[in-house]
Amino acid sequence: MSSVHVGPAWSLSAFPQPSDGFGWGNECVSPTHQPRSLLALALKNIDYETVAINLTKDGGQQFSEEFQALNPMKQVPALKIDGITIGQSLAIIEYLEETRPTPRLLPRDPKKRAQVRMVSDLIASGIQPLQNLSVLKQVGQENQLTWAQQAITSGFNALEQILQSTAGRYCVGDEVSMADLCLAPQVANADRFKVDLTPYPTISHINKSLLALEAFHVSHPCRQPDTPPELRA
Repeated sequence: MSSVHVGPAWSLSAFPQPSDGFGWGNECVSPTHQPRSLLALALKNIDYETVAINLTKDGGQQFSEEFQALNPMKQVPALKIDGITIGQSLAIIEYLEETRPTPRLLPRDPKKRAQVRMVSDLIASGIQPLQNLSVLKQVGQENQLTWAQQAITSGFNALEQILQSTAGRYCVGDEVSMADLCLAPQVANADRFKVDLTPYPTISHINKSLLALEAFHVSHPCRQPDTPPELRA
């Protein structure tokens, strides 16, 4: 079985079954990168065991020697599967795609595949990291909301423009892809930071279509084991 260590508030650990999830603890401000992995596991019907990593308790369980042995970057998620440990959600998704290719999360067409990776990287590298707890701590508590809103809107301005040329029902055409696994958690995070999504009709339409799918519904941050009671759906 696979095990996945995930955060922001908790984390997963994967054995012969993988995972990546949402969390609320230390990085409850940005529950985006973990759900990507969880979504991939759910869509590919892969059984997994989750190991919760509380990012705030005891100074952050991700800093423990045990977890650093899994991921020297001291970040979640971390997936243990097939005798190896993989950090970084996109690397996890790509590995699952290459070893368990059904259903596909990367299109066969090289142009569409490039578009999927472009959208995925825009979100995973250009938007989400700017809302991580480590960054928000640096800007000061009184500036965190404004900072996060500006980071998201700046990224969404570019993303909306790109998706207008790539989207069908989903981010790239009419099949769910790795790009969608990045988009839905980021929209959830935008909601959390009270970002007005009115200027982003394409993003909103795609997200609505995704949330109608069971895997996206059950993997939402509001439906995770460590979601605080007041935030549960």
